Amino acid sequence: MSLPPGFLDELKTRASLTQVVGRKVSWDQRKSNQGKGDMWAPCPFHQEKSASFHVDDRKGYYFCFGCHAKGDIVSFVQETENVSFIEAVEILAREAGMPMPARDPKAQEKADRRTQLIEVMEQAVQFYRLQLRTGAASAARDYLGGRGLSDDTQTRWEIGFAPAGWHALWQHLRGKGVAEDLILSAGLAKTSQQGKEPYDVFRNRIIFPIRDARGRAIAFGGRAMDSAESAKYLNSPETELFDKGRSLYNHGPAREACGKGKPLIVAEGYMDVIALSEAGFTATVAPLGTAVTEDQLQLLWRMSDEPIVALDGDAAGLRAAMRVMDLALPLLEAGKSLRFCLMPEGMDPDDLIRGQGPAAMQRLVDASVPLVQLLWRRETEGKSFDSPERKAALDRTLREAIRKVRDPSLRRHYGDEVNRLRRALFDPRPESGRPFKPRGPRGMRFAPPATPTVETKASALAAAGAPFEETLREAVILATLVMHPELVHDFLADLERLDTSTPEHEAVRRALIQCNGGGREEIQTVCGAIALEKLFHPRHVRISPALQPGMDAETARLSVAEELAKLAARRGARREIEDAVRDIDGLVDEGLTWRLGQAAEARNRTDKGGHEDRAEYDLGPNGARLRRDEKQTFEALIGRIDYSKGRGRP
Repeated sequence: MSLPPGFLDELKTRASLTQVVGRKVSWDQRKSNQGKGDMWAPCPFHQEKSASFHVDDRKGYYFCFGCHAKGDIVSFVQETENVSFIEAVEILAREAGMPMPARDPKAQEKADRRTQLIEVMEQAVQFYRLQLRTGAASAARDYLGGRGLSDDTQTRWEIGFAPAGWHALWQHLRGKGVAEDLILSAGLAKTSQQGKEPYDVFRNRIIFPIRDARGRAIAFGGRAMDSAESAKYLNSPETELFDKGRSLYNHGPAREACGKGKPLIVAEGYMDVIALSEAGFTATVAPLGTAVTEDQLQLLWRMSDEPIVALDGDAAGLRAAMRVMDLALPLLEAGKSLRFCLMPEGMDPDDLIRGQGPAAMQRLVDASVPLVQLLWRRETEGKSFDSPERKAALDRTLREAIRKVRDPSLRRHYGDEVNRLRRALFDPRPESGRPFKPRGPRGMRFAPPATPTVETKASALAAAGAPFEETLREAVILATLVMHPELVHDFLADLERLDTSTPEHEAVRRALIQCNGGGREEIQTVCGAIALEKLFHPRHVRISPALQPGMDAETARLSVAEELAKLAARRGARREIEDAVRDIDGLVDEGLTWRLGQAAEARNRTDKGGHEDRAEYDLGPNGARLRRDEKQTFEALIGRIDYSKGRGRP
């Protein structure tokens, strides 16, 4: 079966070699650099203990320095799954959500046609470059010189000029023997509606060639020299070669620069990309005349985990940044996000570099803000929150925005950060620089804690601090799942949300999620023997009922569920009490005491594990509490005694 042109390129763009290989190997976390897509592991093709198998996710290749196995994502699936080339492509396409193309007997003809179109585009590149050196392009050369683009820069970026005539490129290509159909299909000319000769798409414009990730010319962008033109910038129409929403200007060179550690910057237009690249920011790309699309975001994340969006410092640039933010929110995942570099008002990257130099741009790049900060700025900047209704409206808007984040763990962290920003906005007291000292009613200070005794100081609770019980519950939960890894799938969502207190607990948590049902040896391989040793070391953990020999899986499952519920209740109550203590410095009212009471009641109710004493009691003559049911039973027994036979009193 022949695949259509471009299908494999698109498949390799969408599929991640690291993810595919990661199903067959255990990555060496010390040697690997996930942020750069530089991963190492023991080779899956031969038996070894050292990590000599290297995966370069950005370039899409793997190589083993031991057995010299090498290839791309398709060949890896072929080798590990023992399938044919087409079967491997079908597996990857299914995982990437791409439908397999129907069998096309004319696929070779289409491939040949695509090659012909690329050749026509290259001829057009050369034509436009030559035109920039003619007398008709003097105004264009003056404009480029005024923007700081030297002759060498113009040559590097293959900048050209489209003459003002209606048929200059058309007649040039026809004179070279290029078929009319190829010129039209390449998007270089349009058919006249008046039955005349087709006319050029680009006229009296500075031309910027657009190349795909492999360096092939697929389209052009043109800047109008006539201010009366309705469109200042014009791109080629979509063709067999060019899909505007899936292409990036300067894609290939930027991808290579990212692989060398350069930060990926997303600018707004051609001139910004050129200015940034010439100033040393070589990993710079731009969308092609439209808002950033979902496909373009995925292309960006294939190059960098955290691209920096640097748009113009005007209202339009800020609106564009907001659109990118709204598009990205549902697509975010752990390790994949955006940062935003906010230009000074009225300036774009090109203006900034020409006016203040590359160092000024570097300072802005270093000061780029995370996506959550831009979200907060949009919802709060220039607004007043002087009433409960306005504060509630802000809370609702932020909740709706955060709800778009699909990843549960990431959504929780977004909520935590927004809560922190909200507290800083509405209760800025801790930011004053003075230590926070909670006060009681009428300004009365809380009494200082009593000095602990020697015995208390030596206890585990005092040594570990206030959250010691929470840390122990964490350890019991994780240790139980290590002993019963078949239960991990049932608690996967809880593990993803679990906040751990120690690095060892975090390592075990990640290993459980990664292995998801694997045995203890596999878990130990991922997290390390030291982490497991420290997890099981506390005596409180070792004597836990869920870890005793002979414990069945169902009992262990119930134990984990109960410990998770208790841990969540205690942490929720502790946070509520901490927030209430912060508020107690102000007006103490019934609402505050109710919050404290509810928090304590919730914690106590969970600690009892559902075994609450629901009996009713009466007070005896001496003030002691008597269970009513026992009292009634006793009275009934006394009533049945037969005194007529001399037993008891008459």
